[in-house]
Amino acid sequence: MSKPIVAIVGRPNVGKSTLFNALAGETISIVKDTPGVTRDRIYADATWLNYSFTLIDTGGIEPESKDVILAQMRDQAQIAIDTADVIIFITDVRQGLVDADSKVADMLRRSGKPVLLVVNKVDSFAKFMPDVYEFYNLGIGDPIPISASSKLGMGDMLDEVVKYFPTEEEEEEENEIPHIAIVGKPNVGKSSIVNKLLGQNRVIVSNVAGTTRDAIDTNVMWNGKEYVFIDTAGLRRKNKIKEELERYSIIRTVTAVERADVVIVVIDAVEGITEQDAKIAGIAHERGKGVIIAVNKWDAVEKDDKTIYKYTNKVREVLAYMPYAEILFISAQTGQRLPKLFETIDMVLENQTLRIQTGVLNEIMTEAIAMQQPPSDKGKRLKLYYMTQVSIKPPTFVIFVNDKELMHFSYTRYLENKIREAFGFRGTSLKFIIRERNGEK
Repeated sequence: MSKPIVAIVGRPNVGKSTLFNALAGETISIVKDTPGVTRDRIYADATWLNYSFTLIDTGGIEPESKDVILAQMRDQAQIAIDTADVIIFITDVRQGLVDADSKVADMLRRSGKPVLLVVNKVDSFAKFMPDVYEFYNLGIGDPIPISASSKLGMGDMLDEVVKYFPTEEEEEEENEIPHIAIVGKPNVGKSSIVNKLLGQNRVIVSNVAGTTRDAIDTNVMWNGKEYVFIDTAGLRRKNKIKEELERYSIIRTVTAVERADVVIVVIDAVEGITEQDAKIAGIAHERGKGVIIAVNKWDAVEKDDKTIYKYTNKVREVLAYMPYAEILFISAQTGQRLPKLFETIDMVLENQTLRIQTGVLNEIMTEAIAMQQPPSDKGKRLKLYYMTQVSIKPPTFVIFVNDKELMHFSYTRYLENKIREAFGFRGTSLKFIIRERNGEK
């Protein structure tokens, strides 16, 4: 089930990063009083009541002149419109209503997306409420007064945010068709892969990095089965500064990965795997998605009988945190091994939704314990009572123990390896939750 995306949009210095940090529950962004200093983690997972969502700080405005601010605010608003399920439009009660607010409000209103107008820095409702009413002039609904720094009014704001989240029925309807996100650095051939699968140039492809304007959903039929491919080239105009491009592409990647069941991370075979590839793959790993590493442009690599082994080892080394990922060597140009891509997607989808009976899991666990004793500390030994699978996408297991502190991650990994030996689970991460059994310590 994909998490809804909530984006924060607003002028410099209205408190976007302060709000982002308050909602994410940790100081992720650097916050100073100089406009334009946000050098941050762009996204974070947040929760409110029973809802989980992904929060995005669109940020990135450098205030050189009013014209530049407005242009960049529009870009920021466009990112939010393209990617978010709900938009928080944040304004500043102390600066009052300004022209840039009105222009961005027009854009947001026309988008048809749910927009919450939030008026920040209302540290005293009694003192500032008359000034809050001025924001009704924007014509995008009731202004919600908050103080991000004092965490006032946040609950009321979040209650409004979650009203716009899709219901479970809507989600289930959308989730019937597998969603496949194609992610990777600019110019590694993401769009070319989709075009080849479609047999037509539906996505603009050129040799200039960043020519695909938006993430595009494309329905592909293969052997009578339907798939939705989400192409995330998603970089804006070519004249944007590098940091803005990177920010935009990360937001695109996060939102696409969030909606996907399986993520194909495309790597340029000629360039080899890079740190940026590892970062992109990490987004899918963090979110427990099925992962396929597609090494594209394989036709352009000089090969001998050892090339594929050397390359595989290098990829495994850089992506050591996700040894389960499937690796495929393909060429979008020639169509080499693209049919294999669908076979691999189907296999990963199956593994993402595989359920193991509790009895079978406990047999594996008992055998594993017999082969390697659980760790002990200061004379106290870890006892494992039983294990059960509680959910899929990714397959999630709860292990009940006598003392959580004794459950070292290396022993969890050992159990994971035993489960993988028995059932494979190729292409998908596994999640383990360690619980203490009541009354035992």
